[in-house]
Amino acid sequence: MKSNIPSVVTGLLACSLSFSLLAEPRNTNDSTENVLIVTAALEDVNVLKLPASVSVINEEIIELRNAQQLTDLLNLAPNVNFSTGASRGRFIQIRGVGERSEFTEPVNYSVGVVLDGIDLTGISNAATTLDLKQVEILRGPQGTLYGANGLAGLINLVSNDPTVDFYASLSGSFESFNGRELSAIVSGSSEQVGYRFAVKQFETDGYMDNLFLNRKDTNNIDELSLRGKLVFNPSEKLALTTSFFLADLDNGYDAFSLDSNRDTYSDLPGHDRQKTKAVAIQADWDFSKQLWLEATLSHTNSDIEYGYDEDWSHTGICDGTACDSADWGFDWWYSSFDNFLRVNNNTSVDLKLHSSTSATELQWVAGLYVREQSVELERVYTYADADFSSQFDTTNSALYGQIISPINDRLNLTTGLRFEKRSADYSDNNNTTFTPDENLWGGKLALEYQYAENKMIYGLVSRGYKAGGFNTSSDVPEQDREFKTEFMWNYEAGIKGTWLNNQLVLQASVFYQDRDDIQSKQSLVRSIDSGLLIQEGGECQCSFTDLTTNATSGNSYGIELESNWTLSENIDVYSTVGLIKSQFDQYLNYTHVNADLESIPPVAYNLDGRAFAHTPEYQVTLGANFYITGQWVVNAEMEAKDEFYFSDRHEVKSDSYQAFNLRLIYQQDDWTVKLYANNLTDEDIQTRAFGSFGNDPRKFYATEAYYQFSAPRVVGISFNKTFE
Repeated sequence: MKSNIPSVVTGLLACSLSFSLLAEPRNTNDSTENVLIVTAALEDVNVLKLPASVSVINEEIIELRNAQQLTDLLNLAPNVNFSTGASRGRFIQIRGVGERSEFTEPVNYSVGVVLDGIDLTGISNAATTLDLKQVEILRGPQGTLYGANGLAGLINLVSNDPTVDFYASLSGSFESFNGRELSAIVSGSSEQVGYRFAVKQFETDGYMDNLFLNRKDTNNIDELSLRGKLVFNPSEKLALTTSFFLADLDNGYDAFSLDSNRDTYSDLPGHDRQKTKAVAIQADWDFSKQLWLEATLSHTNSDIEYGYDEDWSHTGICDGTACDSADWGFDWWYSSFDNFLRVNNNTSVDLKLHSSTSATELQWVAGLYVREQSVELERVYTYADADFSSQFDTTNSALYGQIISPINDRLNLTTGLRFEKRSADYSDNNNTTFTPDENLWGGKLALEYQYAENKMIYGLVSRGYKAGGFNTSSDVPEQDREFKTEFMWNYEAGIKGTWLNNQLVLQASVFYQDRDDIQSKQSLVRSIDSGLLIQEGGECQCSFTDLTTNATSGNSYGIELESNWTLSENIDVYSTVGLIKSQFDQYLNYTHVNADLESIPPVAYNLDGRAFAHTPEYQVTLGANFYITGQWVVNAEMEAKDEFYFSDRHEVKSDSYQAFNLRLIYQQDDWTVKLYANNLTDEDIQTRAFGSFGNDPRKFYATEAYYQFSAPRVVGISFNKTFE
């Protein structure tokens, strides 16, 4: 159902949001206090002086939302969406670009995720919010900064640094659905060494009710996170930082109902498990006042197990009903389980040589980057003749650089360029091998003009890329086994600054993105009984084969606004608005559910002019803080999102929605207590859907839509106690 939100958006176009943060980066030209600093850029910089569209979500906002994982924060950034199909929304889209699932096929990701220099791209279930200082979301291609996995953007998570004096905290919460969380932090330093350690356990029964097993915890969350940081200063010119991280996730996955509600019938509930161990060592070495080196070495090891009950039911679901008969065409009901086990090892080295950071001089950064990743996969599937195994190794090597050239005291030109070589080596036990090599390049050209104090306008042109790849299944036609590299040009202009005596902080930008050889995720849905594709007249029960194809091209354009407005000493309001229009150009899709493959020749379904999947035309967040007394604060917040297509291969859309959150906070000395209600009106918010097959034997496997939902209304209480 369409909502009246577009009229609300119109009223908000002059008032949209930026989350502020106190930060003291190692190198910055900005001496202003209480500024918001982006650390993901090649130089730490005040966000109001960065010529790009960036959101920074600080620790205060993370705690206010009682966020447990990155997914809980993504709606705060304009034109950022995510897909579930797992226990968490680890598949992220920025401005309509990004992945929505990962099964057997190797996936090249469009959105990079980094934590303290540790690459979590593709394994971001581990991106918990334990002791985070801020989350930086950079929109648009990061061809200079991040390369092949930054086509759509980059999400950079930064944990808190050690404190000079001793600090400790204890936090906990209790909420609906048996949710509970407990975390602890301890921090301090000696003369040369600083330390910080944190641990958190979060559990909830989840929001599904398994009627067959009479259980309410088959879609549970059980997550343990540990984080540590050591800073060693052996001399005035050398600083060594060691960050380590452990995530042990043992989550359930029983998320899809045959009735598209929160009631399931699975006899074999799935799981979404991940154990990630990671470490990063960073050295900052000042050679002189004009030259310093930043070197980062990181390694990540993840054991991932993802499995699900493919039939979402049990063999007795038809007992005593009309479908308990062979007369309708089948004499059996399929019952299957699909399980994917991955071992993901990722090692990277990043060397950056920096020049002086004086704002009046030419500044440059030159870098060398090498990343090696190895993914071992084993698939155990009920209807496979044998278990499937594969090995996928990639090496990315890059030279990159950036130059900031002051044209005068108000005008700067920034030029960035990255050359990247990517080599891949794939093999599996079906004797399939691929060994592609590619040379890729990306970059940016930005002009920023400080037209008044604390006010800046900018223009940006940037180019990003995502490497090509291959479809490994022999079920995929030979001509579709390989797909091309995708490229994107991004054109952007914006304004940033403070107004009304610094009471209003505003970022606003407009963008146009032009994509070539768009990589589109598809699936071959084939009848188990007849072997025919559903477009050829095959009927479910069905098997599924993922593949990626190339659309010819497409484009998108939109507006992004963020603001924070202090109306008085007792009230401040914040908002974000993301507006986007996207479309394919001449995309003839032969795997779409409406394609006619029985015709001679086959007739494709034309997606010309259709919006990209997971790309709502508007996203809005509007909130206010009311400071009742020195101790009491009330926070009220509204989130809204337009409908969007779930896939490029069927016509199922989400519903538009508006959700409301309410928090009451009490602060006294070193205590904070918060009462909260998220999704106050208990909206059914859809985050994933299928629409090209039928899975319900009670309906004789007729094709229909099935949905996965985010959390319903959740009410809770949290506390925090600090020790200093």
